[in-house]
Amino acid sequence: MRSIRFAVAILIAAVLAAPLGAAAAGSAKPTRNTVIFVADGLRYGSVTPERTPNLARLKQAGVDFTNSHSLYPTLTTVNASAIATGHYIGDTGDFANVIYTGFPVAALGGTTLPFLEDNEILDEVSAHFGGNYLNETSFVDAARKAGFATAVIGKQGPARIQALTAANDNSGTVIIDDATGNKGGYPLPPDLQKAMTEAFVTPGTPPVSVPNYTQQVYLAKLAARVVLPRLKASGKPFVLVFWSRDPDASQHGTKDSLGEVRPGINSPTAEAGVRDADTAFGMILDALATLDLDSNTNIFVTADHGFATIARQSATSVAAKPAAQKGAPGELPPGFVALDIASALKLPLYNPYKNFARIAYEKGETPSYGSAHIGGSAKHPDIIVAANGGSSLIYLPGRNARERARDVVAVLMKQDYVSGLFVNDGLGKIPGTLPMSAVGLMGSAKTLQPAIYVNFRSFSTGCPDPLMCTAEVTDSPLKTGQGMHGSFSRAETRNFMAAIGPDFKTGFADPAPVSNADIVPTMAHLAGITLPSKGALKGRVIGEAITGGEPVTATRKRVASAPGPDGLETVLDMQMVGETPYFDAAGFPGRTVGLSP
Repeated sequence: MRSIRFAVAILIAAVLAAPLGAAAAGSAKPTRNTVIFVADGLRYGSVTPERTPNLARLKQAGVDFTNSHSLYPTLTTVNASAIATGHYIGDTGDFANVIYTGFPVAALGGTTLPFLEDNEILDEVSAHFGGNYLNETSFVDAARKAGFATAVIGKQGPARIQALTAANDNSGTVIIDDATGNKGGYPLPPDLQKAMTEAFVTPGTPPVSVPNYTQQVYLAKLAARVVLPRLKASGKPFVLVFWSRDPDASQHGTKDSLGEVRPGINSPTAEAGVRDADTAFGMILDALATLDLDSNTNIFVTADHGFATIARQSATSVAAKPAAQKGAPGELPPGFVALDIASALKLPLYNPYKNFARIAYEKGETPSYGSAHIGGSAKHPDIIVAANGGSSLIYLPGRNARERARDVVAVLMKQDYVSGLFVNDGLGKIPGTLPMSAVGLMGSAKTLQPAIYVNFRSFSTGCPDPLMCTAEVTDSPLKTGQGMHGSFSRAETRNFMAAIGPDFKTGFADPAPVSNADIVPTMAHLAGITLPSKGALKGRVIGEAITGGEPVTATRKRVASAPGPDGLETVLDMQMVGETPYFDAAGFPGRTVGLSP
C-alpha cells in the first residue's frame, strides 16, 4: 500500500495536471467524486505536523480555511444538519442535540425531549414531521437520486442525518455506523457482508472507548477495504461521508484531570483522540490513491465544532447549594438551569426521563440529564428546559409565553453562569437579549421553535492561545475537567476546515470566513448536483477556494442588544461575505472567550 505522503503527492500532481490534460484532449470535465470527512470536535489549533501529520499535510497542500466557523449552538446534530443540507439551523430545525418534539417519543420511553444521536429516535422524529424533519434535501440524498453511488460511515446520529430519507435497509445509500451489528443498526445486504468477510473485516462495530482507537480503525478499514472498492466497482461517480467519532469521544470522556480545568481536553487521553481522527483520515486518503480514485475526487475535511473544558462553578445559583452541602462547594449539578428557574418562580419540576415524576428539588433532587418540565402539569408544562452542554434551550408551550419569557429572562440575567440570551422574534424585544434571527435560528423549520437560547460563560485557563485552553460552564452529567461544547465562544465556533482535489487550489490559505453551511453548496456545485431548497438561510459556494476563483470581500460587524439589568448586553461578533453571515462569538462582554470588549 502506498504511503500517506505519496498519496498526498499524487493528489497535488493530479490537481496541477487535470486542467491542462482536459484542455489538451478537448474533452468535457469528468463528473467528480466527493469525500467529506468530519473529524468530530477537532479544533483548528489541534492540527500540527507532529500531532496530525495527514491533516497537516492536507491543509498545506490544498486549501487551508484559516477563518472557519461552526454554527451556533456548537453541537453535533446542529452542525450535522448544516453539513448535510447547506442550510442554517432556522431552516433545518435541528435546534440542538436535545430538542422538544411536542410528542412522546416511543424510542426513548415516551419522553418529549429526545437526544437525537440515535437512529431509532431520528427515524421516529422524521416520520412525525412528514418523513424528513430537516425539511431540506441533503447532499447525499440528492446525489443518490441523481444516480451517484452513495455511502455514509461513522458516528450514529450525524451519519443518519446525512442520508435522512434513504431506506433503512441499506438498499440505496449504504449507512454503516457504530450501531451496525448492534441495537438500532441497519441490516447490511449480503454482497456487502461477503465483501467484509473477504476483506477480513468482521461484522459488528466495536463499542465506543476512550480513546476510541479500536472503533476508529475498524470503521476506517471498512471504508478503505470494502466501501471505497465497492463504490469504484459501481462504475458511477460517488459521494462518501465519513464521520469520525474522535476526537469528540475522547475529549468528552477524558478523566486525566477530573475536578480541575487543566489540562482538561489537552490531556494525553484527549490528544490520543486527535491522533485517532488523523489515522482514520490517512487510511482513507491512502485507499483513494491505491484505487486510483484520487485524481478525480474532491475531498473536504471539517469539524462540526470546536471544544472546551468543563467548569461547574457558580456563586449565584441556588442549584449549587445542595451540592455544596454534599462537599462540593459551588459545584453546579445537572439541571441547574431548570432548578434555578423553578426555584425562583416557585413552580413544580418534573423529570421527562422518569415518566415525568415530580422532582423534589427543595430536598436536593436534580433532573437525570439536565432537561426538565416546569410548572403547569407534568405533561403540559409552562416551561421546558432542554439541556445541551454549553447552551440550554427554553421552550414556552403555554398561552402565556410572552409573560413567561420575561420572567425567565429576569431569572437568568441574575446568574453568573449566563453569557448572552437569544429570544424568539415572535416574543418581542427584551432588554439585554438579541433576537434568534440575528444568529440564523428563525427560518422555515418544521420542528418546534425554542423561545430562548441560554449561552453559558466561558473563560481562558491561561495559555498563549486562549482558544486552545477555554473552559466553560456546561449543563450535562459530565464532570469538571472533562470536555464539552455548545456555547458561543470562539473556541467552539473555530473548527478545523480544509480541502484538496482536482477542483481546489493548491497551497492556498483562504482568509475569508467559511462555515459548515458552505460545504454542501460548494461540493454540489463541483459535482454538478442541483440541490432544491425550501428555506432561504443558505451557505455559499466557496468560489475563492476553487481553481480559477476570485477573492471575496469580507466585512466585520458587531451587534449589541439594548442594555438589560445591571447594563448587561448580549453582543454578537460576526463577519459577512455578501449576504452570508458568519458568527464568531457572542455573549456578555467579559464572559465569552473571543468576544470583542
